[in-house]
Amino acid sequence: MSGSPGDDGPARPADAARGGPAVSRAEFDAVFAAVSTWGRWSGAPDRGAWNRVTGDHVRRAAALVRSGTTVQLGLPWNTRAGPDNSRPALHYMSDLGDVEAPEPATHKDFIAADYHGKAVSHLDALSHVAYRGRLYDGRPARESVTAGGARFGSVEALGPLVTKGVLLDLPAVLGSDWLEPGHAVRARDVLAAERALGVTIDEGCAVLLRSGRFRRRRELGPWDADAACAGLHVDAVPLLAERAIALLGGDGDSDVRPSPVEGVHSPVHALAVAAMGVPLLDNLDLEALSAACTEAGRHEFMIVVSPLRVPGGTGSPVNPVAVL
Repeated sequence: MSGSPGDDGPARPADAARGGPAVSRAEFDAVFAAVSTWGRWSGAPDRGAWNRVTGDHVRRAAALVRSGTTVQLGLPWNTRAGPDNSRPALHYMSDLGDVEAPEPATHKDFIAADYHGKAVSHLDALSHVAYRGRLYDGRPARESVTAGGARFGSVEALGPLVTKGVLLDLPAVLGSDWLEPGHAVRARDVLAAERALGVTIDEGCAVLLRSGRFRRRRELGPWDADAACAGLHVDAVPLLAERAIALLGGDGDSDVRPSPVEGVHSPVHALAVAAMGVPLLDNLDLEALSAACTEAGRHEFMIVVSPLRVPGGTGSPVNPVAVL
């Protein structure tokens, strides 16, 4: 693969369009093997890379809090069907104060979501992705995930995460409003963003990639993000593996689309979740965080992620919070 970490400067939009350079299945499998951490955490393997985050990491993250500014990163609950929301979330009122005894009146509602997709901010647990029939740590997918839920890699096993967050604000680095759908973010782009933004991706941190997806959506309207969206190219993943990150997320689902790997529709999902044991945060609204980081003059912060405790769940809707 071209575009190794030693390449100079960020790729321009024309160079990165349409998913970036093609990656053969053999090349992809070699990357999978190279970044795999199977067998590393025998005590709690279904927490994967979250095992990296210790009390020291939490204290260092807390030291990044200076102004006390808090920014929520989750999208509003999306009940409207659209090109990027084929399975709208549900929300309806179940009690308008007329069901129970008269005083005090209570109002109740119901929510539900088929949240894996492009419309709900959510966390992918390690049971969400299998490659060649195996979940993270080599667990057979058919034995580990059944109609009753996940027996390995459940979101409940993860618990909450507090660590350092790094915002890779690629539109800010490139001087654009957003990255066009299909723009592949390469390893050299990640390195260029670190230099330009004055950040360091290091062990146990959460890396958030802003493509400007939701600014583009608000200005130009929705589109089918399954067919085309900006995201990471395969060649960026070994760099993140080398830095020993604990969490990866963005305003897309981390994968560039169309996929550069024939026959693998979500190669970054396979590498991060199934090989590295790194949970993913999908569909974050990073516009307010971008503005807050620009105002503060820094793109590092404390991030708090607290998924729902769903036994057997493959993930969870989530509203992470960044604190500057």
